[in-house]
Amino acid sequence: MPRECIQEMAHAYAKADRAQLCWTLGITEHHNATDNVLALINLSLLTGHVGRWGSGVVPLRGQNNVQGGGDMGSLPNKFPGFQDVENPEHRAKFEKAWGVTLPDKSGWHLSLMFEAMERGDLKSLYIIGENPAQSEADAAHATKLLQGLEHLVVQDLFLTKTAELADVVFPASAAWAETDGTVTSSERRVQRVRKALSAPGDAKDDIEIVCLLANALGHDWKNPAAEDAWNELRSLSPLHQGMTYARLEELGGLQWPCRDTDDPGSPFLHGRLWKRPAEGRLAPFTPVEQVPPVDELNEEYPIRLTTGRRLDSYNTGVQTGSFASPIREGETLDLSPADGKRYNVSEGQRVKVTSRRGSVEAPVRFDENLRPGLAFMTLHFPDEVDTNQLTIEAWDPKSGTSEFKATAIRIDAT
Repeated sequence: MPRECIQEMAHAYAKADRAQLCWTLGITEHHNATDNVLALINLSLLTGHVGRWGSGVVPLRGQNNVQGGGDMGSLPNKFPGFQDVENPEHRAKFEKAWGVTLPDKSGWHLSLMFEAMERGDLKSLYIIGENPAQSEADAAHATKLLQGLEHLVVQDLFLTKTAELADVVFPASAAWAETDGTVTSSERRVQRVRKALSAPGDAKDDIEIVCLLANALGHDWKNPAAEDAWNELRSLSPLHQGMTYARLEELGGLQWPCRDTDDPGSPFLHGRLWKRPAEGRLAPFTPVEQVPPVDELNEEYPIRLTTGRRLDSYNTGVQTGSFASPIREGETLDLSPADGKRYNVSEGQRVKVTSRRGSVEAPVRFDENLRPGLAFMTLHFPDEVDTNQLTIEAWDPKSGTSEFKATAIRIDAT
């Protein structure tokens, strides 16, 4: 991008009355993902676009309730409400409520789990609603590690490629239509989800499956209703304490933090920074360095491949591949027209795409929005074109996110 364009954009952003920085996985699926986000936060702090209505930093989620998953404690270093696992006070509260002794160290995120499988330290795995055999970078290596487990349990809507590797498969229900509960949007708004249909066959709600398994293993978890589980969450997470089901119904949702039943919720965060004196600790600036992708370009691998999604499909196609779409074209290797001329390939021509880890074949599609030297593919059709055979398993040590967005490739005519 020309230097003048960057300068013009920076000044326009800084001088705007209200401005938001919005990003998706193009920022975070890199080996330096956290530093990329911190750089955006630094810019937002520097220009005063934090803590005010209509301004801020907005990490857009890839699907509904990603935010809710983190809020509920599905992160290896956090309890519900983003309370630290390694904080003795936080840990004691959950130990008292649950009647157990909890580990005093953070657990493994997904990338660390695969490293533990390779060392032989992780031998049994319980996967809920995930398809890592096709969604992980360097998919051939990931599948080999999953096959090497002593015991694998998968709980999912579909018999995915990962489920086909499992010793036990629990058929689950579709949470958005077949269960009661809550969903949390990217703006921290918690809303009610209501059961509209009964799950087919032997499929059950996730919470019922987990509780039935716990009961079978000798623990008295009974079979709590969704509201019972939510009220337990409210009793332990200060961010959610004021969100009763009755209030969520009446108000159509509430945004956390919502600390008691008189709290209207919080439309935006960090307004405290504008108070004088500021409340709580000040927001820190974080120095970051520009670091290039791990998978280096050279004469043998001269093209940068980035992966992503198309409008009609989702991730590995498990949820979207079983029905037709009038705008679905199947997998392609998208190139700029200039690269088409440079590498002497034509639209629709089938080519071999090779990285340092593997090769796949795909037809060429020209996209004038791509700059020369940049290619694009998706993960939507792994049974036809397994794009993750190409991607690198390098990952961000701070977040555990793999570098799906920066693979070095070459193309050859088949």
